[in-house]
Amino acid sequence: MPVEGEPAARWGVDWATGSFLGLRFQDTLRGQTGCVWMVDTAVVDGHPVAVIGSVDGTVRVWDLTTGLPVGDPLTGPEEAVRSVATAVVEGRPVAVTGSVDGTVRVWDLTTGLPDGGPIPGLECAVWSVATAVVDGRAVAVTTGGDRMVRVWDLTTRKQIGQPLIGHECAVWSVATAVVDGRPVAIGSSDDQMVRVWDLTTRQQIGKPLTGHTRDVSAVATAVVEGRPVAVTAGEDQVVRVWDLTTREQIGEPLDHAHWVNALATTVVNGHPAAVTAGGDKTVRVWDLTTHQQIGEPLDHADWVNALATTVVNGHPVAVTTSADRAVRVWDLDSHKQIGGPIPGHTDWVYAAATTMVNGRPVALTCSSDKTMRVWNLATGLPVGMALTGHDGPVWAVSTVLLNGLSVALTCSSDKTMRVWDLTTRKQLGEPLTCRDGHLWAVATTLVDGRPLAVTGGTDATVRIWDVTARQHIGEPLTGHTSDVNAIATTVVDGRPLAITASADTTVRIWDITTRQHIGEPLTGHTSDVNAIATTVVDGRPLAVTASVGAGAGAGADADADGTVRVWDLATRQQIGPPLVFPFPVHALAGAPGGRLTVGFGGEVAMLSSLAEVGC
Repeated sequence: MPVEGEPAARWGVDWATGSFLGLRFQDTLRGQTGCVWMVDTAVVDGHPVAVIGSVDGTVRVWDLTTGLPVGDPLTGPEEAVRSVATAVVEGRPVAVTGSVDGTVRVWDLTTGLPDGGPIPGLECAVWSVATAVVDGRAVAVTTGGDRMVRVWDLTTRKQIGQPLIGHECAVWSVATAVVDGRPVAIGSSDDQMVRVWDLTTRQQIGKPLTGHTRDVSAVATAVVEGRPVAVTAGEDQVVRVWDLTTREQIGEPLDHAHWVNALATTVVNGHPAAVTAGGDKTVRVWDLTTHQQIGEPLDHADWVNALATTVVNGHPVAVTTSADRAVRVWDLDSHKQIGGPIPGHTDWVYAAATTMVNGRPVALTCSSDKTMRVWNLATGLPVGMALTGHDGPVWAVSTVLLNGLSVALTCSSDKTMRVWDLTTRKQLGEPLTCRDGHLWAVATTLVDGRPLAVTGGTDATVRIWDVTARQHIGEPLTGHTSDVNAIATTVVDGRPLAITASADTTVRIWDITTRQHIGEPLTGHTSDVNAIATTVVDGRPLAVTASVGAGAGAGADADADGTVRVWDLATRQQIGPPLVFPFPVHALAGAPGGRLTVGFGGEVAMLSSLAEVGC
């Protein structure tokens, strides 16, 4: 998060654990790189899935049983995907997407491939898509800023007839239903009206449905006591239910207490229900028979912009998306999020590193719970059980290739450094014992083909070790005036460097080959610097440092500067404003793709550098 009063920092959260945080931070589908604007559900090969369209121009498919992504993102539009609907065409489950670039695309959800090219002919953004069956043909119904509703044959990929007209402003949402045996489309608009069209005759049915006092942004359909109904909502903060046969409003409006941006229907505990979401950061469930709210609102961390409903393992669920980029899955019977928080450490995380194991990028985290954990960077899930062996808190971790093996080195308050084979998850040999005080930090690198470890600790010195021979090289490097708390290595302009952070509040840069200090220390922190990582963003080598006490939550030191800072190693200047986290930051590690692993409190998060945020 950015520090209050400072410009927005260009980092976003890919995934995070939630062992110590509130429920709204837990149980999200992770991987979206932009704001999520639309979601729908389908069944593919017997599995319930969510199909999610994003402002980054991608469509992602998630298995709602496992919570994991299905295949790679579907790409095609050059601009944001604004609408998604699903259908079955010639026995195949497909997704139909509409984009801000004016295209409609069809995707085969079994193969993950586009079903032909984009459907041409639109000159404005596609705001909403719904599907139906007309005369035995699967069709898509689309709306946009041109005030028209268009119908497309999904087999021939041709528009059917002329557009449906009547609305005087942009048509934000469309839904389909069957009334008296005939397929109909229901559109909602900025003109505060709801219109119904017969999809067979392509004629408007009766006069518009009126009653809303501001833009109508969402519409869905259901069956209540045998009657087809439309449920509408928008900026006037109320939800209205309409009998599509009599064209009359049913009962009094339901009060959502804020503008409603998303709407869906389902069945909860045997009763037809509406699920609404919007600007108050909540998702609300309504019994359409009694017109009463069911349970307490379900919370997001930001306004909710899309939702869809489906059934998973016999339970009705809602899939909701938010401006916080989280996608959450809710069991509507129990009124709880599905699953539990990602298992994590049971105490503070003090170190992090990244590497490749069996071709998979992983993160390693160490904690005062005396363990090291391995995390799959693609899913954010732990790999196996925690690695144990140290007799005290594990303060530092680093990785290196040793005789072709991917290994990790860990340092602990038990005064040992241990080497771990990350493939077999076993300790290699006996631990190395430190005789000159505690080892707080370790980093690794390759110099002239030799794997080296750089360590620091309570004696304020920096030592360089030959990992193969298990001996330190030369005399310790001096310059810091207090404990060396953290070390990272990198290469800048062809030179292998070590960057060290100390309780003396400074960050120093060392040439590992010449064993000399480079330039003046980096200053800015006003208290102990306890974590450091290196990464590359847009071709620039960066160092990221954290000060002791960094964090806005429990455990933060009121006298510490409590910041995470980013430094350009070429210019030796700080970049952008400092960052803060909910708990003190004790661990940082660079990850592939300019990403950053952060250990804060007992949590772990993966951040990505964002060139542009378009929420």
